[in-house]
Amino acid sequence: MPEQRAKVKWLCRGHTDMTDEEIDDVDKAVLYALQEDARNMSSGDIAERTGTSDSTVRKRIQRLESNGVIKGYNASVDYQKSGYPLRMMLYCTAAIPERGDLIPDILNIDGVVSVQELVTGDQNLLVTAVGETDSDITSVAQELLDMGLTVADEVLVRSHETTPFGKFNSKTQTGDDS
Repeated sequence: MPEQRAKVKWLCRGHTDMTDEEIDDVDKAVLYALQEDARNMSSGDIAERTGTSDSTVRKRIQRLESNGVIKGYNASVDYQKSGYPLRMMLYCTAAIPERGDLIPDILNIDGVVSVQELVTGDQNLLVTAVGETDSDITSVAQELLDMGLTVADEVLVRSHETTPFGKFNSKTQTGDDS
């Protein structure tokens, strides 16, 4: 039986999909490796893992970047160790037609490190801010209020860890469809 490849459609605001190209097992392995350690993972290292050539991996990365699947490469910062011990998640409500348009302005608020657009529940924006003191976080909340948002809840975060998405790891895929 021929190996089945998973077709992943990338849906986002108003777009039907990234392209008609499929995200295959090699693409997934590339994504997993880059999520593990993009800084130290060479295309040769990834090629060895995937059983492909170095040039194939470089072409895959370029295609994934140009199609917007890979949005960029970022440092994972421990804000507490860098002098900003407070990390606060602020659950906000914005008018639905405006919430997406507000994101760039929210990201420009001093202390805001991320914004997530939520699609269920009354709160539809999740703003993460860091600061040295309570007043740093209070000023972020005040700026959100000044923009017309409602701050429904604030959650102080003790720690934040991430891991690569497991479905991109070919080692966890059985490949046995029988």
